[in-house]
Order: sequence, then C-alpha cells, then structure tokens
Amino acid sequence: MHRFHLLLMTGSACLVLAVSNCAVGVAAPPLQTSNESLPQATAQHLPQWHGFNLLEKFQNNGNNPPFAETDFQYIHELGFNFVRLPMDYRVWIKNGDWNRFNEQQLAQIDQAIQWGKQYSIHVNINFHRAPGYTVASPAEPTDLWTDAETQQVCARHWAMFAKRYRDIPNSQLSFNLFNEPANVSRDAYLKVVRIMAEAIRAEDPKRLIISDGLEWGNEPLPELAQLNIALATRGYSPFQLTHYKASWAEGSNRFPEPTWPRYLAYGILVSPGKQGMSTESLKPLTITGDFDQPTQLRIHLDRVSSRATLVAKADGVAFLERAFVCGPGDGEWKQANYLPQWDTYQNVYDRDYHAVIPAHAKRVELLVTEGDWLSLSEIELKRADGQKDKLSLDTTWDREPAQISYMPNALSNRLTTSDRQDRQWLWDTNIRPWLAVRERGVGVIVGEFGAYNRTPHEVTLAWLEDCLANRKRAEFGWAMWNFRGPFGILDSGRSDVEYEDFHGHKLDRKMLDLLHAAASPKAAGAAMPGT
Repeated sequence: MHRFHLLLMTGSACLVLAVSNCAVGVAAPPLQTSNESLPQATAQHLPQWHGFNLLEKFQNNGNNPPFAETDFQYIHELGFNFVRLPMDYRVWIKNGDWNRFNEQQLAQIDQAIQWGKQYSIHVNINFHRAPGYTVASPAEPTDLWTDAETQQVCARHWAMFAKRYRDIPNSQLSFNLFNEPANVSRDAYLKVVRIMAEAIRAEDPKRLIISDGLEWGNEPLPELAQLNIALATRGYSPFQLTHYKASWAEGSNRFPEPTWPRYLAYGILVSPGKQGMSTESLKPLTITGDFDQPTQLRIHLDRVSSRATLVAKADGVAFLERAFVCGPGDGEWKQANYLPQWDTYQNVYDRDYHAVIPAHAKRVELLVTEGDWLSLSEIELKRADGQKDKLSLDTTWDREPAQISYMPNALSNRLTTSDRQDRQWLWDTNIRPWLAVRERGVGVIVGEFGAYNRTPHEVTLAWLEDCLANRKRAEFGWAMWNFRGPFGILDSGRSDVEYEDFHGHKLDRKMLDLLHAAASPKAAGAAMPGT
C-alpha cells in the first residue's frame, strides 16, 4: 500500500490529490544502451519523427496482448523512428477499480519503452481512453471536463507514469494527454490540461507533454505555448476518402467511391419554402455544357427529409419529376428513421434514379420544388457512345449546391467544379493553421493519419503523396494509424494491392515508398529488403 500527496496549483486555487490504497508501479528497469541516438525534443520544437501507432492496448476488450518486439524491430529495419501507443486506462487497472494499478500490464508498457530504446524508436504514450473521457463507445460513466473527482483520478494516473519513467529522456519518451478531445469548451479543456501537466511535472519536471488539438484533433490551441506543451493534429481529411466504408463511421457505407484530387461539389437540395437557410443553399444544382447527344443521367439519392419533389430540367423544360414521401415501415427507402425532435421521418434511400437528358441541351438543373429537402451523393452522365463520367457530391448542410461544368470532349476531368480538393487544399486546411501556432512556439506533430482499406489503393496513394509532401514541406513529423492492419503498410487486407513478403507479412511496397520519400534522409535512403 502506498500513500502520497500531490499539490497542484490551478490558477489561484490549490487542488490536493490524496492517493490512497493505490498500488503505484515501481520504477521501470534501466534502459539498455542504444548505438543510435534519437533527436532532442522540446515542446517548442518537435523533431520530424516518422512512424506508426501500435494498438495492442487500444481497447480493453479482454484481449490485450503485450506489445510485439517484432513491430519495433521491423519499424527500425524499415527506417522509421517513432511509435505512438494509444491505450485504454482500463487495461492497467485492477478489476475495474481505477484506484488500483495492474503491475503485470504496466510491465508490458515498460517493455515497449525498453524496445523503443533498443531499436532507436521514440515512444509516445497516449490515453486513448482516459478516466472520464473517450471518443469510443461506450462512453465513460463520469465526465473528465466537469467532475473534480475524475480529474483527480486521471491526474493520479498520469503522475504514476511520470514517476515510473522519470529517468527516461525526452528524446526517448513523451506523453500525449488525451485522444481527440471534443464536445468540450476551450476553457474547460485547458483547465484539465493544466491539472494533468502539473501532476506530471510534480514527478518529472522536464517531461515532454503533447496535447491533441480540440474538435477531434483538428483545431489548434495556441494557448499551450504558455504551458510548455506541444500539439498533435490529425490527417483524416477529407473524411469521405479516409473512412470510406469504415464500419465505425456512421454513414460511411453510403459515401460515394472516393477519387483524388476531388472536385468539391455539394448535393443537398432544399425546398424554396425552407426557413432559416442561406440564399445560396436554395439554388438548384446545375450542369452546364454541350449535351450533343442523348445522355443518361444517374443520380444517387442518399436521404430524404419528410417529403420532397425532385425536378430535373433541361434548358427550363422538365424531363424528370418525382415525389418522395417518407414514412414508417418498408418503402423505396432502405431505412426509415423517425426523428422525434421534429416529429418527422428522414429516411435513407441509398439508391439510383435515372432519366435521359435530351440532345442539344446546354443547361441542366436539379431542384426540389416542394416539401423539405433531399441529399444526392453522386451524379453520373452516360452518353449514347458509351462515355461515362461521374462526380461525388458532399452532403454538408447549408451549402450552395454544385455548379458543374461538363466538357464531354475533354480528355480527362470532363465533370468539374470551380472548387477542388487537392494538395493545395490540404495545405490550406490541414497545414497552414498549424504553422501559425508553431510560429508562436508550439511544436506540432500529426499523431494519426491514413486511409481505410476500402478506399481504392491508387486513390489512397495519390492522396497520401499530397499529404506527405505537405508535411515534409512544413517539417511536421507523423504517425500512421496502424503499422499492421487496415490503415497500414503490413497486412492491410486491401484487395487491390500486389504485396511483397516481409518476414512472413504482406508488405505494401508502393505505400512504403511514399512514406520513405517523405521521411528523413536517413529513412529515405535506408536499405530495403528486395531492393
């Protein structure tokens, strides 16, 4: 039995943490000497680490095996130097009691850090599920952001790790407080970060601490400069590409097949009588071009709210009119969804409808003339000569419907819009805001990124090349979600990859080559099996 007290200063108030009846882990064993040094790391300047997330203790699902030494061996052999360990705190507590620590599980985390030292890999410890907070299911029974007792417990957990690893240098080990904080105010989050940081520093004053940005890691926190804490962002943009058909992402089974670069076009059509909408969102979806022959129009109807009459016009003359009326039970829809807050149905149709655009049309309009609204996720044009073109539509709310140009005689990109998601778009949305915070003295790393294995491989590679080029230009380190698994380079389960054998695993060589090109010169030049 151990008992200790931590005095934490939170603004003008003091928070005393009394830890009683806790089996606090003993100090980690001495680390072996490494023949290779890792770069120095500070909260103001994070190195350009390159690596992967390892998921053995990601969820407390009754099967939490030790971390695998071969992962560290292979990551080092392939030329990378970073692993993030996203973990569920329930793994290292005893019998569901968050005041008692499981030494056997903690020893397995010790071993991972030891292997990091042995194989010259920086280890980043993350509370993917912390006492009182998780992005996963089920939700925690208490709320870390508002409950003082939960904050004390969480601080004790971080203090335990800080004490356990106090002699390990920052070049070797860092702490990543929480995974993707969301649905919390900036002030409430910063208060908790301050509590955790002071608990850690009471045991290990110099420990490198990293915080994910707000809104699932997507919003920078320049205030962390005052707390001497670095930042981690995410690389899951656009979400329709990275999480295509991912079972845990709601609605992803209805995402249109991804393309990259991706023309940005919106597909929600709203009745002119809908209140509270912007003027732009009430416009029709238009396709302008030279329809020199009869052209079949295919629209993929995603969802209908209550009822909506869809009309398609060619040069002002209707060639399609169809009323959709939602209700309970079975119908044209795949799923009936009743929303009690609006006393209406918003049903998932997830099906195609067809019509023929007459020859010589110049302008096609799709609009809802009566009812509420509907969403389209894809349009396709198929000419009589067999030429076929399609365009994915985004279903973000209250946006101007797509204004599309159609050039049937172009060699490529025959359906286009003025807005495009490409390398520059990724830079402007995913990099530029974080450069601004780094200029204020906050180091930045991309803690997670990747595309699920249902996204076509060639699309994934094209997108990944742009993401990695931007991070190399910005000098941001990164960690792919999965080393082995559906986001990773080993055993990804993709059906459209020619794999190579690598120590009995299936290696995605093309993806690995992209990672190497974006990594450090040493990694980029590392000798590779089979090269």
